[in-house]
Amino acid sequence: MLPTDPWPETKARAMRLESLGFDHLWTYDHLSWRRYRDRPWHATIPWLTGLAGATSTIRLGTMVASPNFRHPVTLAKDAMTLDHISEGRLILGVGAGGVGFDSTVFGGELLSLPERRERLAEFVELLDLLLRQPVTSYAGSYFTAEEARMLPGCVQRPRIPLALAAGDPGTMALVARSADAWITYGDSSHRDMSATGTDSAIRRQLDHLADECGRIGRDPDAIDRIYLSGNTDERPLASLAAFTDLVGRCQALGFTDVVFHHPRADDPVWNDPEDIVDAIASEILPRVR
Repeated sequence: MLPTDPWPETKARAMRLESLGFDHLWTYDHLSWRRYRDRPWHATIPWLTGLAGATSTIRLGTMVASPNFRHPVTLAKDAMTLDHISEGRLILGVGAGGVGFDSTVFGGELLSLPERRERLAEFVELLDLLLRQPVTSYAGSYFTAEEARMLPGCVQRPRIPLALAAGDPGTMALVARSADAWITYGDSSHRDMSATGTDSAIRRQLDHLADECGRIGRDPDAIDRIYLSGNTDERPLASLAAFTDLVGRCQALGFTDVVFHHPRADDPVWNDPEDIVDAIASEILPRVR
């Protein structure tokens, strides 16, 4: 769900999704976003906090928080608090951050891809420490913390789950080291966004993940795999058959979860009929449980 609609409409939709039996609800963590740059766009953490109060079972997540405008200390404090308000339902999705508006809003220099990878590694390392222990000091090239208090700590132990968006070999190594879940939409280079190209890219990513897990002695099956649909040439919500096909391919690749964008009549891409959501809930959810 995008954080752009009036609150009563947002709250009602989230409650309905929970009643339909969906497992988790995500929103993008941006200050503004692409084609919604000049439209209403609410802040992610307060938005999720409101939904935590309106729901009771569905898990809530950021898709994804990044160091473009987040500092690990303040993000960890916000996430810890939201973990308490939601009674342990938060998933903290994180990623390197792109080169759009969020990366220039503070007036800093635009980082290269290798620099963004290095910054992400520090971001995740410090987040992990902050969310696990009551007091943290840290000195890195991008982030510093001096006796940062994180009390009373997370509801979920040993910390809030971290879901890391990654696609290239360097960030797959970070997934192997630090993530509870991995998020991908396929080819992060956007060279081939067809169904075949997406599956091929994911297989390469899975090979990298297995290699990196093997190097550190971690079972790759211990990491949840989340596929974010709707960012390729496919239209998985065009019909129940199309979504069933997508879910089947994701299951064959070992994914544990599939995320789709809630249809919006006013969106140029995600504008399929809204009744597909009810069809997925009634026809597909019982089969994949």
